[in-house]
Amino acid sequence: MTNTLSRRALFAGGASALALGALAACSSPSRGTASKRGPRTVSYWLWDSNQLPAYQQVAKAFHRENPDITVQITQLGWADYWTKLTAGFIAGTAPDVFTDHLTKFPQYSDLDVLYKLDELEATKSIRDDDYQSGLAELWKGQDGHRYGSPKDWDTVGMFYDRQAMQKAGVSDDELATLEWNPDDGGSFERMLAHLTIDAKGRRGDEPGFDKENVEVYGISSNGSGGDGFGQTQWSPFTGSTDWFYTNENPWGDRFRYDEQTVQDTLAWYYRLADKGYMAKYGVFSTTTGPDVQLGAGKCALSFNGSWMIGTYLNMKDLDIAVAPTPIGPTGKRASMFNGLGDSITKQAKDPEAAAKWVAFLGSDTAQEIVGRAGVVFPARPAGTEAAVASFRKRGLDVSAFTRQVEEETTFLFPVTRNPADVQALLQPAFDNVYANGKPISTLTGTNEQVNNLLALT
Repeated sequence: MTNTLSRRALFAGGASALALGALAACSSPSRGTASKRGPRTVSYWLWDSNQLPAYQQVAKAFHRENPDITVQITQLGWADYWTKLTAGFIAGTAPDVFTDHLTKFPQYSDLDVLYKLDELEATKSIRDDDYQSGLAELWKGQDGHRYGSPKDWDTVGMFYDRQAMQKAGVSDDELATLEWNPDDGGSFERMLAHLTIDAKGRRGDEPGFDKENVEVYGISSNGSGGDGFGQTQWSPFTGSTDWFYTNENPWGDRFRYDEQTVQDTLAWYYRLADKGYMAKYGVFSTTTGPDVQLGAGKCALSFNGSWMIGTYLNMKDLDIAVAPTPIGPTGKRASMFNGLGDSITKQAKDPEAAAKWVAFLGSDTAQEIVGRAGVVFPARPAGTEAAVASFRKRGLDVSAFTRQVEEETTFLFPVTRNPADVQALLQPAFDNVYANGKPISTLTGTNEQVNNLLALT
């Protein structure tokens, strides 16, 4: 489904930026002052339809502990979610609590439409060390206040079909020990060549291979990664060079796309399309994501995030397995470590009831319910363990995702001011490289534009 496919994609652009500007011009919403007498209701929004049943169970468990509070859940598709949320802030119809994204909360906190969770009674006791390492810190603004309660986490891995790999003569162990470098691509690129098959059945490492007529690509394509962060495209490779997006991790005020290390890595990555091992821009529609490509037999290795596990498991006639990201020049593999959170709007009619709901969402009780549903990895260790057990019952070893956390080979999602404006500059620049063949060096000028923008804020 589109909302699931786009779950971690950035959402910005001109319309969104204009809407946020209008929001800033509006007077700040008044703080809720509802009476605590009688029944109380908390409205809650989320976008992932796959998680809706689990959160309906969580809402029932919460109501049993708080019989005077009822949670009303609304699920909206990703394409509508942020548009309606921004419109709700302007019109005074925003939900009390909503699932938040790291690319959003800095702008919302600047606009003063979110409660500081450390200033509400029920949520002020949230502790960083209650969650997987680093997640809770992501939801603190530059002012030191917390604006979101950790909800879940994700890393990136390589999905594949065991049956297809057996036909190619490739073992699980081989896929788990691949290495790459920006010079010749290492064993990873050699594997991609072997897994790529042209229209006449010739592999990419065989004489006569026709890169212009490919039937099965070695690696999935998923756009340019032009959101600036390339989470499910090139971030595992840039991360394994010890490069990071900005001068601080996760918060930063200067981007580093002008550095040789990242430009060499990106040049190597996009050359995979020139060699025929990855589809060129436009071969697949924007709705034909890595999961669809694998399901249709159009790629051999499908890079994607752990939030997509359920989607891959539900594919018919495929024996799905997951390998970890390749080992990079530093001798380590890498994955972005991202996570969603729950935030409270200042339009909440009953802020303390909303805070109780958010505190419950972050509890072991709630996160174990979500974990047992087997859709995502909840932020608390107990929830993660429940999810791992659920996936195991369905026949999938998810250690490719969890080992990144256990071995501390993750890097945090970059958080920056004015993310919508930053993306408005980065997106076309990356698209120009992937789609139009512009030199990687053009990112140097874009990087300067982004840093000039951040210097003004």
